[in-house]
Amino acid sequence: MSSTRTNRGLRILCPNGHLGFAPTRTGSFKLGLAAEPDIVACDSGSGDCGPGPLGSDTCASPRAWQEHDLEAMLLGARRLGVPMIVGSAGDTGTDSRVAMFVEIIQHLAKKHGLPKFRLGYFHSELPKERVVAKLAAGEAIRGLDGRADATQADLDATDRIVAVAGVHPYIKLMDEGADVIIGGRSSDCAIFAAPALRRGYPPALAYHYGKILECASFCAEPYAGKESVMGEITETDIKVTAMLPEQRCTVASVAGHAMYERSNPFFEYFLGGHIDMGQCVYEQFDDRTTRVTGAVFHPAEELRVKLEGAGKVGERYVGVVGVRDPYTISRIDEVIAWARDRVKDRFGETGYTLTYNVYGRDGVMGALEPLRDRPGHELCIVVQGVAPTREVAEEVCLTGSRQMFYARLPDVKGTAGGVAFALDEVMRASPAHRWTLNHTMQVNDPLELFPTFITEAGV
Repeated sequence: MSSTRTNRGLRILCPNGHLGFAPTRTGSFKLGLAAEPDIVACDSGSGDCGPGPLGSDTCASPRAWQEHDLEAMLLGARRLGVPMIVGSAGDTGTDSRVAMFVEIIQHLAKKHGLPKFRLGYFHSELPKERVVAKLAAGEAIRGLDGRADATQADLDATDRIVAVAGVHPYIKLMDEGADVIIGGRSSDCAIFAAPALRRGYPPALAYHYGKILECASFCAEPYAGKESVMGEITETDIKVTAMLPEQRCTVASVAGHAMYERSNPFFEYFLGGHIDMGQCVYEQFDDRTTRVTGAVFHPAEELRVKLEGAGKVGERYVGVVGVRDPYTISRIDEVIAWARDRVKDRFGETGYTLTYNVYGRDGVMGALEPLRDRPGHELCIVVQGVAPTREVAEEVCLTGSRQMFYARLPDVKGTAGGVAFALDEVMRASPAHRWTLNHTMQVNDPLELFPTFITEAGV
């Protein structure tokens, strides 16, 4: 890449596919800064963490990791005098996570004595009452990916809702002169598409640009997480380059990532429309860069914003049970059934949840595991007990774990039991949550649910 910003498209440097989930590798990020990007941008959100962070309004990772990544981005962007954009703050983009990121930016700016700059942010959290009112008015809250439309029962089970923003609050904050933007929950691609659209680049290319950049080095090979990539968009194409010298953005790696995490590998949806990538052309531009063309933008007939909701199921304890005895392994389902029955003897059929994940047989894939009938020579069973109170959850889990030791199998002559325990006690874990909403709601204005704010940071 040239070291000059003239005679080129818009370049965005993405340092990490999920800010804060594991620390950014700063070596390739520094190489990216040396290539003079126009913007430094990163996504910080994911549903991959499960519903727990949203339901409990917490982060999935330590604050120190998020501060590490924000500090690297902030210092690099301010040194170059280019905008910095972070979307879906703190994994979920709730109001409290946005506030936390704003506070971190202000603290870092003061710590490093940075000259004053404009700090913009927007909220995505949605009061449950607003959705209830829509439902009461007869408006459908439509389910995604085969879910039924939302009901009052779904909302009753929901503790927290975020709406997923499109490009619109980012563009508004850039228009208002924000140097650093902290976004609430938003579409991954919107973080990168917004500045491209604001510069006048075609929507199809802009949104595809965002889709490719959002997971950083996941679009490069060989696999190396938390490394930086640089994207460049022009009026006619997109180019993406790996910043880690050992990585390459290839036709296979970039095309593969474009299809990543999609029920339909060719469609990418966002507030206001979708792109069809089915006719895209991927070309090796140089050894570490792939060029992309051919996406088609389809505007939506109506504005529907995606809603993500989560609710608490109960308190949770976890037990870890090991099995090495071949005979016990061959009858592990009977051992689990015995333990389940002892829990039923104590607590009945309802009011709790008891689950067993059998690692070494089908703990990862469950019923989809093709080698389920050929378990390993030793198994690890993770037992989870969930109930409304800690006391009941602990006893459910402890009973469900320890009774595996006492399972009565035919042909057993020994008296020492067929399982072992990593710990005699069971461990308290985070409360169990579940996804309650994966739906869309009609809005009249793409900014309707996403209020924007401007403040200052620096000295």
